[in-house]
Amino acid sequence: MKSSFRDKMEGTFHQMKGKIKKVAGELSDNPNLEAEGEVEKITGKAQKKIGQVKKVFGK
Repeated sequence: MKSSFRDKMEGTFHQMKGKIKKVAGELSDNPNLEAEGEVEKITGKAQKKIGQVKKVFGK
């Protein structure tokens, strides 16, 4: 599997996981879990973008 595809898939996974954590934190009134979810969501977006850039440059 190409690293660009893997980065995009892992980025999407982390975005979904982060969104779930954020919602769980909101529902349980847990600001730490909510913040952790937001960080993971942003990290996932960055990883997805890295995959897109790798695809453009053929890596």
